[in-house]
Amino acid sequence: MAILQDRIEAKWIDAFVHTFELCDVKEGDAVAILSETQSRPLNVHLAELALLRMKARPFHIVIPTPPLFAPVPVRSSGYSFVIEGQDEAIKAMAACTLVADLTVEGCIHSPAALQVRKDGTRMLYISNDHPESLERTRSDASMKDRITTGRQLMSNASTMRVISDAGTDLTVDMTDAFIGGNVGFVDQPSQWASWPGGIQSCFPRANTVNGTVVMAPGDINFTFKRYLESPVTLVIEDDFVTDIRGEGWDAELLRSYFNAWDDPNAFATSHVSWGMNHGARWDSLMMYDKGDVNATEGRAAAGTFLFSTGPNPAAERHSDCHFDLTIRGCTITLDDQIVVDKGVLQGEIA
Repeated sequence: MAILQDRIEAKWIDAFVHTFELCDVKEGDAVAILSETQSRPLNVHLAELALLRMKARPFHIVIPTPPLFAPVPVRSSGYSFVIEGQDEAIKAMAACTLVADLTVEGCIHSPAALQVRKDGTRMLYISNDHPESLERTRSDASMKDRITTGRQLMSNASTMRVISDAGTDLTVDMTDAFIGGNVGFVDQPSQWASWPGGIQSCFPRANTVNGTVVMAPGDINFTFKRYLESPVTLVIEDDFVTDIRGEGWDAELLRSYFNAWDDPNAFATSHVSWGMNHGARWDSLMMYDKGDVNATEGRAAAGTFLFSTGPNPAAERHSDCHFDLTIRGCTITLDDQIVVDKGVLQGEIA
């Protein structure tokens, strides 16, 4: 039973104001609040009240949630089709300073979002999480410098290696990888980000990821919003998961969901990341009902390693099946430099 009430709290308006201030929203700015009929009404309302408090000029674009196209339920894909083909809505958003994206899955990776942002409009996806989680995981100005440093470290590296005491040993050739990094706010033209932020990521090019990823009990399958209760080993060969080993229910769930798509690219590496947000907690998922969270928080938790499968533009692969798998206690090296030591951020990114 849920213990949190879906009512307006002043502290949650404050959290939205804080984030919009980081997004450099000014008095008089036109801001589109994009939502769909299945969006979380509380967050939509909080966005409106925060923008009005800031004397911006918010308006709503509400689009009916599209029909389900997949053979299984889709959660946490990060890819919504809700604005595809909505030319009038796209034009309205493109005329704004900022789009506050409160769709269920987010439109950041949607092709139509490129049309929205091409002339300078910024786009912030506010994750479909309960505002209590958003309140705790706000970014601050320092996140930008730390993510910038992380991007530079990734860009300069030729190889990423990830190991853990549980048995993970993964190697990524970083040559020509697409280097990302989400600071949790947008303050530059055409920029995009999501809140919670604090994820340092890269999309490796094709045929560059090899090794094993071992998930231990307590690690998280965020697509299922589930802590693992039994070990699962993923064998990765030239980007693709070729074997899912494990005797427990967790391995069987993975196999079943993967196979339901009948899509070879579902098994491919999407992105590899580490968390940078000290306000985010890997253990917070225990405190919420599944309906209260999109579970973005745990992906951003400082020092965690995130292995993801599915779509990868750097490798020119697409799949609508997407897994985000967070593994704790990993050591991550870029060439010979340790950037995460057994789950603890190191150096300038700490």
